[in-house]
Amino acid sequence: PANEVVRACVGLDCQFNKGEQDILNPKGVNLIRALPGQGIRVWGARTASSNPLWKYINVRRLFIFIEESIKTNTSWVVFEPNDETLWVRVQRTISVFLTGLWRGGSLAGATSEEAFYVSVGRETMSQDDIDNGHLICVIGVAPVKPAEFVIFRITQKTSEAVE
Repeated sequence: PANEVVRACVGLDCQFNKGEQDILNPKGVNLIRALPGQGIRVWGARTASSNPLWKYINVRRLFIFIEESIKTNTSWVVFEPNDETLWVRVQRTISVFLTGLWRGGSLAGATSEEAFYVSVGRETMSQDDIDNGHLICVIGVAPVKPAEFVIFRITQKTSEAVE
């Protein structure tokens, strides 16, 4: 995890500075650095993926969690008829789960509609899919991305500016 102290570590064989960090981090290399007053920490939260959607570790982990949770909590659908009743139940089950993630701060958006969508039914499946027992659900989520670079702009107010 990014910005976490590496417990029981007493030193590093190789010391990296901010300049090296600035070169390596965009390439997906998360350094372990000794930071003055902060201890030895994992300093970075990027993956080595070339896919920009998977740039951040927390986003990739969130999607893995969502995928596995949905698979586990909808395993019952294999015993149900692939009809509108099932589609409504699946849509509701997944929406309740994603609403919980949104309320917990894992998904971005001022409303749940901005945070995710769940689509299942005739818009996601052809009659051939339905006849062959394929339940196709399309889900979109807006993950919260890390505030990787925090920039403060500080201006000085001079006495001449005071009226």
